[in-house]
Amino acid sequence: MKMETEPAICQARITGRVRLGGVAGNPIGHSLSPILHNAWLEAGAVDGSYVAFQPKDPNGFRTLVAAGRAGLIHGLNVTAPFKEQAFALADDIAPAAKATGSANILVFDNGRVRADSADGEGVLYALAEQAPSFDLKGAHVVMLGAGGAARAVAGALIEAGARLSILNRTRSRAEALAADLGAGVAVAEDEGALADADLVINALSAPPSIDLGVLKADAVVMDMTYKPVLTPFLAAAQARGLITVDGLAMLIGQAGPSFEAIFGVPPPPLDLRAVAMAHLASATDMDAAA
Repeated sequence: MKMETEPAICQARITGRVRLGGVAGNPIGHSLSPILHNAWLEAGAVDGSYVAFQPKDPNGFRTLVAAGRAGLIHGLNVTAPFKEQAFALADDIAPAAKATGSANILVFDNGRVRADSADGEGVLYALAEQAPSFDLKGAHVVMLGAGGAARAVAGALIEAGARLSILNRTRSRAEALAADLGAGVAVAEDEGALADADLVINALSAPPSIDLGVLKADAVVMDMTYKPVLTPFLAAAQARGLITVDGLAMLIGQAGPSFEAIFGVPPPPLDLRAVAMAHLASATDMDAAA
């Protein structure tokens, strides 16, 4: 774990009052989660802190979970590449996590680990906010990618009544994910599946190279990436006049249930998108000045 998190851990151990939460991933420096959660902590006058952890490898992540079992950490958000390991290390698993074999929330309680997933809630929140007229029931969703990000949200899409197709460069990975997810999930043969798509979601870490020209005029395009908020993929979709949904909305949507799980109280009213956009603008200005 990162050295800068150690004072927070020590404070939690000494006082017994401060609730320590955080986000674990590798890399993690890009994450906006500490900005969002600490803004909520300040606005709600919650005695807590939320920090970034960057375990070097699976052994490092296992050590971090052991610290949680020991009572040094109250809860964690988990991002790539540790979501499936987080699921495997849990003692108690919520239905949303069980549906996909992946967890983005770990809560520690008297030596036990509870796993949950709010990624699906994040996607539903983002769609409701930025594509409010779109209905997932009966919709054909094409997911670009077959990794952990795709796995994390697939369950919520299927539960909402969508028909899901996975389009991935390595077909065997798409087939493996479809087999794990079960009924309602198919493997797209090729980009021809996009012509029938009502919603296309990019779950790849890199910008996808697909022809958006084949999409229907009323198709919705979503990118799970949030740096930059307007990704090249979304910019291309907007140039075609398509409705777009960004990854920042998804991040905010999953942050609410994560905050309540980790800190034990609902998040206070706050324009979290404005907080995030102000931080991103400030970071861009600093990069330009460097």
